[in-house]
Amino acid sequence: MSGDRSARYWLTPLGCAVIIAIGCGGGKTQDAAARPDAQPPMSQPVQLAEAPAATPTTGGGSASIKGILHFSGPVPTPEPIAMEADPVCQQKHPTPVVSDEVMVQNGLLKNAFVYLKEGVKGPFTPPTTPVVLDQNGCWYTPHISGIQAGQPLEITNSDQTMHNINAKPKANPPFNIAQAMPMKTTKTFSKPEVMVRFKCNVHPWMTAYLGVLEHPFFAVSGDDGSFTIANVPAGTYTVEAWHEKFGTQTQTVTVGEGEAKTVEFTFQAQ
Repeated sequence: MSGDRSARYWLTPLGCAVIIAIGCGGGKTQDAAARPDAQPPMSQPVQLAEAPAATPTTGGGSASIKGILHFSGPVPTPEPIAMEADPVCQQKHPTPVVSDEVMVQNGLLKNAFVYLKEGVKGPFTPPTTPVVLDQNGCWYTPHISGIQAGQPLEITNSDQTMHNINAKPKANPPFNIAQAMPMKTTKTFSKPEVMVRFKCNVHPWMTAYLGVLEHPFFAVSGDDGSFTIANVPAGTYTVEAWHEKFGTQTQTVTVGEGEAKTVEFTFQAQ
């Protein structure tokens, strides 16, 4: 994507949905019998195909910033999630489901949002292809993702049960939408904001985070803790890594055209 292209796009607001605050059934439990004896394998606890995070792949440059996120210290034991209150949720999970707040394997940290916080020169036209946030198995997929301001966000309900999308942004208008099954809702965010938190009032264990940026230079660390921000123009940037549990860290990186730079972040147990 180049900074001077002028893609036209259309945003189609949906009609107003009923705003509800439904009592929650079920949540986290401290039952020792349900807690695994050891750190579970590093994988998305929902055994379903992940929806694409729709990370843009073009930005007008030829440089790249890659990196690794390390984790130091004892790894918190993920808490098991009790879904018995909604059989529709439970039946999609043949194995126990655990919290995905902290996901570490071999000292490498998954689900950190990494982006260029300072140094980017725009403007950038937002893509018309939507970012998809799916609710499947009473779980948000992906858990962490990014989007450009003005780009459509498509929120889908793939479950045969009611969900409630409760978004609490600070720079953008909040919304609270009931979704029957199946249903699709499209929203946009006009202002950058890191991060926007989503939750479901019906199923309180459901959370997701979305980074809203004016540019396409962001990524999410994978199972191996790695990330790549591609197509970066030559320049000096402040790179920030955000994690929902461990806060943020920043580094300054200078890249030339066609150059690849590597940065490493280490988050500490709290």
